[in-house]
This record gives sequence, C-alpha cells and structure tokens, in this order.
Amino acid sequence: MADPTPSPTSLPVFDDLRAESDELDALVAGLTPGRWALPTPAAGWTVAHQIAHLAWTDRSALLAVTDAEGFRALVEKALAAPDSFVDEGAEEGAALPPAELLARWRDGRTAFDRALRAAPDGARFPWYGPPMSAASMATARLMETWAHGLDVADALGVTRAPTDRIRHIARLGVRTRDFAFSVHGLPAPAAPFRVELTGPAGERWAYGPEGAPQRVTGPALDFCLLVTQRANRADLALRAAGPDADRWLDIAQAFAGPPGAGRPAKGEGTP
Repeated sequence: MADPTPSPTSLPVFDDLRAESDELDALVAGLTPGRWALPTPAAGWTVAHQIAHLAWTDRSALLAVTDAEGFRALVEKALAAPDSFVDEGAEEGAALPPAELLARWRDGRTAFDRALRAAPDGARFPWYGPPMSAASMATARLMETWAHGLDVADALGVTRAPTDRIRHIARLGVRTRDFAFSVHGLPAPAAPFRVELTGPAGERWAYGPEGAPQRVTGPALDFCLLVTQRANRADLALRAAGPDADRWLDIAQAFAGPPGAGRPAKGEGTP
C-alpha cells in the first residue's frame, strides 16, 4: 500500500479526530477525583493537566478557525511568555473540579468539530506555525489528542490498542522531517527519504521514493511514538539506513515548538 493518506481529505480525519477524542473521554469520564490527580509521564502534569491542556488547545484552535483577530491576540500572549503559557493554560484548567473540566473539554472539542466541518474548501487558518488547512488542523489535533491520551493511559495503568487512526500521525511525522532538522539548527537533507511502516493490522504504509537510499522502516506505532516523543528511540523497533535517516530518528518531532526533552530509555529514570 502506498501513502495511506496522500492528501488528507477533510471528512475522514474529522471523523478520526472525533473518535480519538471519544475514546479518551471514555477513559476519564468515570474517574474519581483522586484519579484525576494521578501523575503522568509529563513532569508536573496530572491526568487533569493533560485533559486541561487538550481543552485549552482545542479552544485555541476553535479561535483560529472562527476568529483570526482573537487568535492573533492569543499568539501575542504566547510570545510574551513563551516558556510558560502552555503550562499556565494547563494549570488553570487542572484547578477546576473534574466534572467542570470534562464539560469544558467536551464543549470545546464539539464546537471545534463543527467549525472544521463548516470551513470553506481551500480555507487556511492561522496557527503558531504556518497557516493550516482544516484537514491539517484536525490532523495536528488528532496527533496531540493521541499523544496526551497515551500519557493519561500510562497514569491509569491502561494499555490502549493502536488503531488505523495513527495513519494520520505517521504521515504528519514524515511531513515534518525538515521541521525537525530546522528546530535543531540543522540543514534539512536535500533528498527525500523512503519510510516504510507496518500498520496495526499488518498493512504496509509507504512514503517517499521507493529507491531512496535514506530509509526508515519499522512498526507504524513505534514511528508515531517517536515523532510525538512518547518513547525513546532505544526502546523502539525502528531501523534507519543512511546517516541522514539515522540522525532524523534522534531528533524527529511532529509537534510545533522548540525541541522537546523526549522520554528517557526504559530504566534511565525521569528526564
């Protein structure tokens, strides 16, 4: 199978974002207040912080789609406090009673889903990086919902089975290759890479020219864990052929912002 999402159409990724959010919602909806306070792998963040962050970012994305001027004001606040604005948003939401936080997250993501589906074809919306289409915006939100959902599941001692929804994250991880190099102050490789991944059901997902000498192969789940920095490369079954591909696996990230600290290899403790 070639690139499973050659140019993401709106409806499938919108539906997959909704499904990913609903699955995480089912995981936290019945939690007691004490379990909302459980620590997650993100230092200083509880389950409540993770959901609060998703709620805050969903509302930011809603503003980007529906009110460009309002979003521009939000960006100015972020630029004034680049090292703290994300944590401040999470702290504010995490301080709410769990039922209120859950309702806020549900209301925000529902409004965002409606706004995406109502967006005119070809429209592009501002974001913290380059402007994005509605489908790209949904892909980014799916990636973050999945990644933070992993943190929540880890805190709760739950294993979430991967689904084909991660195909969007895999494609985003491939498309952000040059960005990963740039945020590390490195020149992007001139030639495209070949990336061959095995999806959750055993299907083959391939990106880039078949004969490219720089190659990455392995499970799609492991690739998604890598580009969201939810696992250390040393603990994943990914293989690189070529020095540029090998370097990429050390620095890959599919999310906006400065380089993340990543996760330590198993047995190495907290970063």
